[in-house]
Amino acid sequence: MRFLMTTKPSDTAADENLYTEMAAFVEELTASGVLLATGGLEPGGLRLTSAGGEITVTDGPFTEAREVVAGFALVEVRSREEALEVARRFRRIVGDGESVVQQVFGP
Repeated sequence: MRFLMTTKPSDTAADENLYTEMAAFVEELTASGVLLATGGLEPGGLRLTSAGGEITVTDGPFTEAREVVAGFALVEVRSREEALEVARRFRRIVGDGESVVQQVFGP
């Protein structure tokens, strides 16, 4: 089962310990074959909205920070519970904030 984990930016300043812990976490997940891809995302981007055959494109950055996704990880695990445990471990490392976990369907 594949899951996409996204995280929103936080106001918490990163310290050296966070980078060390995150590097070890990423190395462990990569070595075990769980982590398929990870990355940060630009704060802007483009939003496309369609209604009645009309497509509207809006340039970011968007006014509300809650709309922004700062980064992602694509993982392959055996169950939803395992995906949630990976996400919990991530949140414990990075501290306060918000992440979303969604199952990815398809090949």
